[in-house]
Amino acid sequence: MHISVDRTVKRISLISLLVVVGLWGIAQPAHGQALVPHILELDREQLEQQGLALAQEAAQLTQFQQYELALARAQLAAQLLPDNPDVLALLGSLYLQLGQLDPGIEALLKARTLDRSNSAVLFALGSAYFQQENYELAAQYLQSGLQIRPDTPGALFDLGNAYYKLNRYDEAIAQYQRAVELETTFWPAVNNIGLVLYEQGDIEGALEKWRQAVAIDATQAEPQLAIAVVLYAQGETEEALTIGETALRIDSRYADPIFLQENLWGERLIADAQTFLSQPQIREALAQLNGNDTSPEQAPPQ
Repeated sequence: MHISVDRTVKRISLISLLVVVGLWGIAQPAHGQALVPHILELDREQLEQQGLALAQEAAQLTQFQQYELALARAQLAAQLLPDNPDVLALLGSLYLQLGQLDPGIEALLKARTLDRSNSAVLFALGSAYFQQENYELAAQYLQSGLQIRPDTPGALFDLGNAYYKLNRYDEAIAQYQRAVELETTFWPAVNNIGLVLYEQGDIEGALEKWRQAVAIDATQAEPQLAIAVVLYAQGETEEALTIGETALRIDSRYADPIFLQENLWGERLIADAQTFLSQPQIREALAQLNGNDTSPEQAPPQ
C-alpha cells in the first residue's frame, strides 16, 4: 500500500496578468508623440491582497479536487507573492498532486528556504523524493519533519515505506507501529507490517497482520488478496479462492503485478500472487469483471 488527473492545466495568459496588476487600461502613446520615460507605481499592498485571494481560491478548489484550476491560481499567486512560503508550499503540493515532480520539488525547496519550521513542506518533499525513488533523501526529509511534528501518523507511515524500500525492515516496522499507536484504525500501516514480515519469511506473522487490517476495514481489497495468496500456498484452496474473488471484486487492479509492485508488494509475495492469480477460477472471475467473455482456457496467463 502506497498512499501519497489528466486534464489540461489552464494557462495564465499575459493579458490576465495585466488585468490583475491594473496595466490593461494604460493609454498607449499616439503616433508622433514624444516617448517620455515613465515608471509605473504599482500598489504593492493591492497586489499582495490579490495574491492571497488567488491562493485562497486555489486552496478551496483543492478541497474539491479541482487540481488543474487550483494550480493555475496558485501559479499566479506565486508570481505576485514570490517570497511567501505558504503560497509556494501550496504551489508545490499541487504540482505533486498532478504528478509534476520536478516543479513541485523546486517550489517546495524555495518554501523550505523561507520557512524552515514548516513540517508540511518537509513531509511533502519526503513524498516527492519517494516518488522519484530517492528513498534516502525521502527518509531524511521525513525525519526532519517528524522532529518538528513527531505525532503525525501519515508521515510515520511514509517513513516506514522509505525504510522498507531501503531494506531497513526493523526500522520500517517500528514506524508503522508508531503510526498505529497514534491512530488505531490506520489499516494501511497494519497491512504494510504484513508486507515486511512476508519478505522476512514470517508468513504466519504476516497473515495475522492482514487479518487485523481486514478487521479494521473489511472493504479493503489489498489485505484480503494477501490473505488469499497465503491460504492458497498453504493448501486452503477453496477458502483462498473465495476470499480472492471477493478482493478482486472490490478492486481488480490488484490482479496487475505492476500495481502490486507500486503498492510495495515484495518479490516473494508478488511471485506467490501470480501463482494464485493464474488459477482458472480467478482468471474467469477477472474476465467477467473486465466484461470479457474469454474462457479460462483462452485467457492469457497473469
